[in-house]
Amino acid sequence: MGSTNPLFKGQSLSFPKKLFPFALYALLPLALLRLYLYPLRLPPPPPDSHLLQSTITSSSHSSSSESEEEKPNETPPCDYFNGKWIRDTRGPLYNGTTCGTIKEGQNCIRHGRPDTSYLYWRWKPAHCNLPRFEPISFLQLLNHKHVAFVGDSMARNQLESLLCMLSTVSTPNLVYRNGEDNKFRKWHFASHNVTISVYWSPFLVKGVEKSSTGPDHNKLYLDLVDETWAKDLNQIDLIVLSIGHWFLHPAVYHEGDSVLGCHYCPGLNHTEIGFYEVLRKALRTTLKGIVERRSLDNRDDGIKVTVTTFSPAHFEGEWDKFGACPKTEPLLEKEPEGMDYDMRKIEVEEVEAARANYNARKFGLEVLDVTKLALMRPDGHPGAYMYPFPFADGVKERVQNDCVHWCLPGPIDTWNEIFLQMIRNWNNDHPGEVIG
Repeated sequence: MGSTNPLFKGQSLSFPKKLFPFALYALLPLALLRLYLYPLRLPPPPPDSHLLQSTITSSSHSSSSESEEEKPNETPPCDYFNGKWIRDTRGPLYNGTTCGTIKEGQNCIRHGRPDTSYLYWRWKPAHCNLPRFEPISFLQLLNHKHVAFVGDSMARNQLESLLCMLSTVSTPNLVYRNGEDNKFRKWHFASHNVTISVYWSPFLVKGVEKSSTGPDHNKLYLDLVDETWAKDLNQIDLIVLSIGHWFLHPAVYHEGDSVLGCHYCPGLNHTEIGFYEVLRKALRTTLKGIVERRSLDNRDDGIKVTVTTFSPAHFEGEWDKFGACPKTEPLLEKEPEGMDYDMRKIEVEEVEAARANYNARKFGLEVLDVTKLALMRPDGHPGAYMYPFPFADGVKERVQNDCVHWCLPGPIDTWNEIFLQMIRNWNNDHPGEVIG
C-alpha cells in the first residue's frame, strides 16, 4: 500500500513528452496569426554619419541651386573683353554692296580685296557667349533716343558699322551733313524715331588742327571741351567717345593762359612732355564737362557715356610699302603691350575715376574695351585696298596702306555687338525705362 506501480509511473512521465509536440504545433499558427495582426516594432538603425552628411550636402546644394535660379541677377556679369576669335560660317549681316553708308576707304569688298576669310570669324568670350547683333532689339531699346559718336576716324568707323547693321531692318535717312569729308552727319530711323550722329573731334577738348596754311602741329586746350559737340549735349541720350591716334601727332598743349609743353616740336621753345598725360587730361576734362553741362540742364533723365578704348594699328614695316599689313587670319592669343597697353590703361583709369566721382544714376559710364580683341585681328584692315583695285595693273613696290581702320564688314562689327549688350545691361539695371 502506498507503493506506486512501476509501470504506471513510467507511463505518467512520458505523457507530457508526448503531448508537447502537439501543443507546439497548435501554438505555432496562433503565434503567426499574432505577428500578422500585430507586427513587432523594431528600433531604427543607428544613423550612418557619412550617409547623413551626404544627404545634407546634397540638400544644401539643391537649395543653393534653387536660390541661384530664383536670383538670376546675382550671377556675375559676362566679361565680353577676354576670349578668342573662332570660325563662323554665317558671315556678316551685310556686305559691301548692300550697305550704302560705308566710307569708300573701308569698302574692302568693292575695292577688290581678293581674300574673304576675314569675314568668317566671331568673338567668343572665355566664359559666356556674345549674341549675334539684333538690329530690331537695338532700335527698340533706343526708341525716341539720340546716339552720338564723338571723336576721331575710329569713332566714325564704328558708327558706319552700326549704320550698316541697322540698315538690314530699317532705312537710315541722312538728315544733316556738314564739314569736309562729311565729318558731321546725322541719320534718322523713322521706324523707331532713333537718331544717330557723328561729330568729328579728334581730341574731345578744344583743338586747332595743323594745316598746310598754318602751323605744322596741332594746338590743344586741355581745360576746354570742344564746342562742336558739347553745344548739343542737351539733345543727346547716349554718347560714344573714341580717341587716341591723333595724340601721336606733333602738338603744343595749352591750359588756361599757359603752355604746358609739347610733343615732338623741334624748333619751338617748349618742354617735351609726350602725350600720355595729355590724353588723360583731355579725357578727364571731357567727362567732367559732360556731367556739369547735363546737371545744369536739370533733366530728370541721365546721360549714358561709353568710352571705346584704343584700337591698335598693325603696320609691319613702312606704311607705303607693299604688304604693310599682310595677315589673313586672327592671332590665337595676344596681350596689349607698349603704347597700346598704356593708352588703354589711361582710358580705363579715367572712366573708373569718373564713375567713382559722379552720380551713377544720372551719369551711366562704361568702357567698351576693344583693345585686346582688336589687337588679335591684324587681318581686318583695308591695307592697299583703301583704294579700288590697287594692283589692277600689276604689283607695286610702293603703295599706300591703311592698317589702322577696319574693313566694313569686318572685325569692328563685333564692337557694336558688345555695345548692344551694354545697352541691354543698362536697361536691365533699371527695368521699365529705356536708355537715357
